[in-house]
Amino acid sequence: MSFVEAARAVGISTRTGERWRNGRGASGRIKAYPPINAAPAAEPGSLSRYLREAERVHIADRLLEKATIRAIAAELGRSPSTISREVRRNGTVLADGRWHYRPYTAQRRADARRPRPKTGKIAKTSELRDFIQSHLNLRWSPEQICHALRRRFAHRPDMHVSHETIYQALYTQGGTGLRRELPRTLRTGRARRLPRRLADRRRFRAVKNKVMISQRPREAADRTVPGHWEGDLILGRKKHSAIATLVERSTRYVMLVHLPDGYNSAAVRDALIATINPLPPNLKRSLTWDQGTEMAAHRGFSIATNVPVYFCDPGSPWQRGSNENTNGLLRQYFPKGTDLSTHTPEELQAVAAELNNRPRKTLDWATPAERLHKLLAA
Repeated sequence: MSFVEAARAVGISTRTGERWRNGRGASGRIKAYPPINAAPAAEPGSLSRYLREAERVHIADRLLEKATIRAIAAELGRSPSTISREVRRNGTVLADGRWHYRPYTAQRRADARRPRPKTGKIAKTSELRDFIQSHLNLRWSPEQICHALRRRFAHRPDMHVSHETIYQALYTQGGTGLRRELPRTLRTGRARRLPRRLADRRRFRAVKNKVMISQRPREAADRTVPGHWEGDLILGRKKHSAIATLVERSTRYVMLVHLPDGYNSAAVRDALIATINPLPPNLKRSLTWDQGTEMAAHRGFSIATNVPVYFCDPGSPWQRGSNENTNGLLRQYFPKGTDLSTHTPEELQAVAAELNNRPRKTLDWATPAERLHKLLAA
């Protein structure tokens, strides 16, 4: 039943029902009292969310009769996974080494686990908390940290958490033990989730003699052949400065291009030529860009490097997904609204090296540098 229906069935007002359910704080001469926790026994045949003591007694009796988990679940009208999880979680080992399921012990354990709120695993385990904090300071994502924990502490379940647990610990900041400034290390730098917004209207930008992405070789789309790059700009304060970003589609290797003389088409062309030309021939196959006017001199770039340039459809950033994701990562190092011209080429190389040595889920948790090294060694 809903709360209103339950109050009506019992014969009380919803206000009284709220006091029964939530308890009451002290006010003047009225003493505080806790919520009513003693729920009446469920009627036969009705199922609650939690197993009842009678059901646990039935499970114990049927286990002694060597009944299967599925047979017990069918008799109780429960899922087989519910019965299996209950037996596995609440079984005990006797002094002689035999395993046994005791229903009343199982009921006490379940009652002890049920009260909320609980102290989280991150707050209880200092080793786990230090590991998470140190890797957040390295700008690792919660999912990368979660996988690293499972690899490094494979036989220690107490050191395993999900990435959502880390996010919740960062967002709530309530007794988790994590420092309050750590949310700034997340990709977004925010301490709370925000709803998605619709994209702004885009202006049409004319680039002459462009070749569309539909004519790009099929080998670039499936990422099996290295040497196909995606590129874009990240802009600084008031769009007065920029950094060009290049991401190799197969290995996700990142290169950052310094643009000290602005980001007009000639400056971008010359900087990209100086960056691409030193690469070996098997890493120079194509470049995919959006329809920004900074690539208006793409013909000159292709003549100098022998690398064709393909342009995405208007308003289709997913056609350069690796580059868009990388630009999001780079905003941790180059926040929006800052002057990007103050960063030296050495600083850009250091940032790129940090990204290229960070494990990636899409690479089966290898790093882009490792993948590129294998290609160059082959």
